[in-house]
Amino acid sequence: MSRRLAIFDCDGTLVDGQANICVAMETAFAQGGRIAPGRAQIRRAVGLSLDRAMHHLLPEADAAEHAVLAEHYREAYQALRSAGAIHEPLFEGIAALIEDLAREGWLLGVATGKSDRGLAHCLAVHGIADRFVTLQTADRHPSKPHPAMIEAALDEAGVANSDATMIGDTSFDMTMARSAGVRALGVSWGYHEPAELTEAGASAVADTAAELGALLRGAR
Repeated sequence: MSRRLAIFDCDGTLVDGQANICVAMETAFAQGGRIAPGRAQIRRAVGLSLDRAMHHLLPEADAAEHAVLAEHYREAYQALRSAGAIHEPLFEGIAALIEDLAREGWLLGVATGKSDRGLAHCLAVHGIADRFVTLQTADRHPSKPHPAMIEAALDEAGVANSDATMIGDTSFDMTMARSAGVRALGVSWGYHEPAELTEAGASAVADTAAELGALLRGAR
């Protein structure tokens, strides 16, 4: 039997990092002389690459200003990390799910809008970096929902798209999965509503990590 690959989004799927994201975004806008959007609007942009997120949050600005704001965000987030103020706990049940899947022989990956540095730090803090055979970030790919991250994950893991599932909390994740020809599963504890995930292509939406595990194992 061919091995199966489960590709997880990070923020809003594996970990809850919304407080860090909102603070860094508010700082970035202040440094750029702009009034930051409300936190509900900021959360809706999570998952996009920084330049795309800035365009989403400030569509009236030009690409140059988006790039400046993105750099301010990186600096603000790094300052939080340096101060030891980053808090991004794993969602309930995720640690156990990852261990169970790895023990069952699943290949695991991540496809995220985080940077390489941000993802490496997050996984290291939780002691799960060695569980993942492929890590795809915004540093090396177009923003979601472009399928490049999933395509690279499939190639690196040596898995056909028919044996892979993308798990995420945003419509960007679901659209990316659909574009790459892999199964899409949503989770309800992240940034977009379950109905949005279903509309974007999720075959099902899990309310708990245990339910997500059951959905994954029921893929065949």
